[in-house]
Amino acid sequence: MLQRTDDLPQLIGDYKPFDQWQAHLNRLFYGLRGDKLRSYYQTFASADYRLAHALAADYYERVIKREKGVKRGKGETTSSDPADLSRQSRSSSEPRLTILELGPGNGNLAACFLSHLKALDQNSTVYPRVRYRLVDWEQPVLDGTLAHPDLAAHRDRVEIHCGSIENMAGVADGTVDRIICNELWNELPTKLMAKNAGEIEEEYIRPNLSETLHATIQDWSGFVRAFEAKDLDRLKTFPPFLDDLVWEKEYRKVEWKDVPFRKTITEFLKVMDEQVLAPVHVGAFATLKEAKRLLAPEAVGFSAFDAGTGDMTVLNDPDKPCYGQFGGQYSFMINFALIEHVAKHLGMEQATLEPQREFVGRSLNTNVITLMDLLATHPSAGPNLRPWEQDRLVLKTIKALNETYESPYSHALAYPLGQDMPPEERDTLKGMLLSLKRQGVPDTVAYLTEEELTRAAKDLEAVGYDPDTLGIALTAPPSPIEYCHFFCR
Repeated sequence: MLQRTDDLPQLIGDYKPFDQWQAHLNRLFYGLRGDKLRSYYQTFASADYRLAHALAADYYERVIKREKGVKRGKGETTSSDPADLSRQSRSSSEPRLTILELGPGNGNLAACFLSHLKALDQNSTVYPRVRYRLVDWEQPVLDGTLAHPDLAAHRDRVEIHCGSIENMAGVADGTVDRIICNELWNELPTKLMAKNAGEIEEEYIRPNLSETLHATIQDWSGFVRAFEAKDLDRLKTFPPFLDDLVWEKEYRKVEWKDVPFRKTITEFLKVMDEQVLAPVHVGAFATLKEAKRLLAPEAVGFSAFDAGTGDMTVLNDPDKPCYGQFGGQYSFMINFALIEHVAKHLGMEQATLEPQREFVGRSLNTNVITLMDLLATHPSAGPNLRPWEQDRLVLKTIKALNETYESPYSHALAYPLGQDMPPEERDTLKGMLLSLKRQGVPDTVAYLTEEELTRAAKDLEAVGYDPDTLGIALTAPPSPIEYCHFFCR
């Protein structure tokens, strides 16, 4: 089946399991478009600080609690004063605390985590012992991560590891205290499987190029060779093509010799209906297996943040959105129910799943929503809003919030204005963007507290927001597919 039946495709590859072509595309996407990620998607940690702060507060609390228990168990002290723990930590040469961040992106999560941990750790109990290791398979990505200006203050405790996140050679068993994985699982290799007449099948796909773009490429055989070889330098000499890929699909019996956790997967699929596709995250499974090897016996644990569901009713829906494409790259919804089964198979008995905003809100002891949730409550929001009108609503909303919002960090809001808008509107919005304060809302993907919305209520009303609708949004139940926090140890 073709995704776009009006295209006449030109074949550029053979049928392979979905996860193999997904890995191929990831290499091309980051090599060709890695410097334009914001044009395709933002994560909750790209510019906002609240997820990082919640992680830092959670980590500090867990380490202090753990070490208080250890001291008491050894009969050394029963004090809960962090200053006492600090003196003993320094005198007894406590081991370093290694934290791994898998897929660190632009470095903002690491920078905000370390800054907040240092601020919380007033008695120097935890922060001086932390070694924060950034892990990615692309050296240019790590170079960009290290260039984040707010990491400069913590450079003496930041390390890099360039290599596979699924097999971190050189990192010894049982030496890691904390692993963080933010919005990475969705782009790691994923298979699509379903039951069919007693067999388990998986989706195979093969790539074609649209006839329109094919007509513009003179050296066709050279393009095909470069595409197959993932020759980035050669591909850059051809017209951009990632948005013009057309995929055919078919279903074949699973070759289990190439798939880990066969028993766990087959047991899970038994409760699925016939011919209903289930994402099987082989890349995410590999990170869990590696985490099991790396985490120390008393480690704080592993946290992954991503969009997905653990609800079997949703997973059993044949119309659920298994994946989307952003700039040519596939991004999967996470099958947290199967993830939990795999974690328990690996021996990680403590596994919990919660909405991500619950994790952030619990740290702040208040209700939170995202700026995107807020925008969705505006009476004019919806498909009838033109792109430039959407830009105007976003900037007017941020300007209203900024009358009372105060960020602990100072950054200019990065907001690329769309090209298709009247010139006078562009001038107005450009001026509005330049007028936004540097300590204001840091990003369009940012968390807002109930108290911040209350303080900004009159200014938001002036933009057209209904206070009653905002109250409902703050306490609304999670969506069927939601950004979640998966934790295990």
